[in-house]
Amino acid sequence: MNQPPNTEIYSPDTLPKNIRGKKVVLVNHSDTLGGAAIVTFRLMQALRQIGVDARMVVFTKTSEEETISDIYSRFIRSMAFVMERLSMLPALGFKKENLFKISTGDFALNIHHHPWVKEADIVCINWVNQGLMNVKGIRKLHHMGKKIVWTIHDMWTMTGVCHHAYECDRYLDECGNCRFLSGGGHKDDISHKCWEKKLQVYNEVPMTYITVSKWLEDCARHSSLLKGRDILTINNPFPIEQFYTTPPRDLYSLMPPHKPNILLFGAARIDDPIKGLDYTIDALNHIFDNYPEIANKTAVYFFGNIKKPQALDRLRFSHRHFGLVRDFKVIRYLYSIAKVVISTSLYETLGGTLVEGQAGGALPVTFGIDGRTDIVEHMRTGYIARYKDPIDVANGILWALKADISREYLHQTVADRFAAPIIASKYADVFSRILNQTSHLN
Repeated sequence: MNQPPNTEIYSPDTLPKNIRGKKVVLVNHSDTLGGAAIVTFRLMQALRQIGVDARMVVFTKTSEEETISDIYSRFIRSMAFVMERLSMLPALGFKKENLFKISTGDFALNIHHHPWVKEADIVCINWVNQGLMNVKGIRKLHHMGKKIVWTIHDMWTMTGVCHHAYECDRYLDECGNCRFLSGGGHKDDISHKCWEKKLQVYNEVPMTYITVSKWLEDCARHSSLLKGRDILTINNPFPIEQFYTTPPRDLYSLMPPHKPNILLFGAARIDDPIKGLDYTIDALNHIFDNYPEIANKTAVYFFGNIKKPQALDRLRFSHRHFGLVRDFKVIRYLYSIAKVVISTSLYETLGGTLVEGQAGGALPVTFGIDGRTDIVEHMRTGYIARYKDPIDVANGILWALKADISREYLHQTVADRFAAPIIASKYADVFSRILNQTSHLN
């Protein structure tokens, strides 16, 4: 099935009859830490609102939600996490540089002993690395009679060990000679061995694979592991209705923008190399040097952790760094005062800050070789710059500052596609379909 079916927005009264009373468990490494955790948590809440009995099983629980449970003790979880990382060090030449760019699944605890999993009719796997699950655990779920959906948030499902393949295309054939391993790996390295384990389980266990963007679906369909399997795209859910396009007066009076034009750049860690901060800095410096009349009226606000504060030292543009912002009220306010939201990441499976930016009425300026094209339509709902071209990023910013595009229109474009009830209803249709397939077999 290439596309999720067109759905109405379900409620408990209109939910498909065959999933009423069925139990769904969403599995993710955490409930709040990381992008996959946040969107999985939102999906659980949205599913419950439309009448699906959904819960989460996680490796690390930080919230107080009663519908979320972790596995085993903290000590056992810590040991599983450490043992997997230690086991990979020889293949990495005992260097830490790529330690978190790959995962093997070795020493994973798996979830089949958890009472919620035993009761579940459907298990929806999400980001399950670093000690939570491996493919052997998927086989165990299948033998327990569980219907399995795997929501793919990065490329690990379709590669041997890496989470992002970058320019490598070996996952299209057979992994091996892995660029992340010491000396470039070899033909029968751990990436190839993990690839073989995945292939065996994928051939044994029927699963529905959901990618979070059309670009990621295309990668999956061309990969050697997932080619020809049941794959469709359902974007991540966002609380679009909680964003506003006009800043509230009370916050505006407390935090007035110090320039007429505000540009926004946010990430969990803004100087993570994958976020491409240098391309944004180069673009802004180009504007500063060549368009002083615009630069004088414009400032860029950064939010998110920064490991090396000196990363912003060479930025000549007026700017402020807010650090890691945990208060959702502040996040919503920043989007509502921004004219432009910038993403120069080298790789994004979707691009949450762009969705949130549009929900607040800000125009995205971004690269577009990946899932961000699910969000931005060039020069209609944002600007897609040439990849790794800071001059074109600057052109996009200049275009966005002058563009006459309604903030309310931008909000509505993402409300129609990413609102949590819409996404939950699409998942409900997938659950209904796989349960129907079971009933037909019986």
